Amino acid sequence: MAVEKKFPLPPFTEETAKQKVQLAEDAWNSQDPVKVSKAYTTHTEWRNRSEFVNGREEVVSFLTRKWETEKNYKLKKELWAYSENRIAVRFEYEFQNEDGQWFRAYGNENWEFDENGLMQKRYASINDLAIDEKDRRL
Repeated sequence: MAVEKKFPLPPFTEETAKQKVQLAEDAWNSQDPVKVSKAYTTHTEWRNRSEFVNGREEVVSFLTRKWETEKNYKLKKELWAYSENRIAVRFEYEFQNEDGQWFRAYGNENWEFDENGLMQKRYASINDLAIDEKDRRL
């Protein structure tokens, strides 16, 4: 069986860390849970707000639920810091709930990668702010 690799691989440079962040942003904006899950190890560990997610199958379930309720989703990620196999990002995204109310969610994520470039840990701290449609930035 071939070893899964997700380039760029650690150890990260500023350039490869920025590439990794852009790839994550692009994948999440696709709103394809299976595609997004392929960036994570099969045993990935997440904390997303107060929810704990373990493994790719749970990632797919989590993201499917997320994008069923967060309509018109648009995300922007920005590199904050990086080291050998870790990246920190700040992000914001906007979405509408099922009642049509717009929100901006913003926060920070800490990522840890294995040697094959797959994310093994993802810790996200996120805040939501109700906004008017005229106040959208994304």
